[in-house]
Amino acid sequence: MSPRVVLVGPMGAGKTTVAGLLAEAWGVSVRDTDHDVERAEGRTISDIFVDSGEAEFRRLEREAVAAALASHDGVLALGGGAVLDPGTRELLAGHEVVFLRVGLADAVKRVGLGTSRPLLLGNVRGQIKALLDERTPIYESVATLVVDTDGRTPEDVAGDIDATLTRNRS
Repeated sequence: MSPRVVLVGPMGAGKTTVAGLLAEAWGVSVRDTDHDVERAEGRTISDIFVDSGEAEFRRLEREAVAAALASHDGVLALGGGAVLDPGTRELLAGHEVVFLRVGLADAVKRVGLGTSRPLLLGNVRGQIKALLDERTPIYESVATLVVDTDGRTPEDVAGDIDATLTRNRS
């Protein structure tokens, strides 16, 4: 069993929204590893970061991604930092992985400046820029398809992914 598609990208790229649209269009289920971690722990990601630290969250995230890749056959959305783990990147090999690329301006607009995201404490714009600079090459390295999301609706992005993957399968 393997996900039909795995969505990766930074916060604000629209992974969760696009995943839901694709799952609906394809008649399959959707799974989000951030939600898996929160459900398993009974607390929010922000609380895990505060109470247990980023290293513990990344461990839980790595386990959630491995479990989802092995057991989910629908659309899978990964948390923005999941690809930082080398083991996770190895597990993604052989899967259809779509990187939802977003620029700084659109990411800031979508995430908002009054955000509750644990990695964005302080200068939100500066933090998002640093995350994009650090992670974009990693997202690109695991992706089998890159889709730009700037200035586009989630429906347009999902439609492009659907059309490209359908074309690639035929």
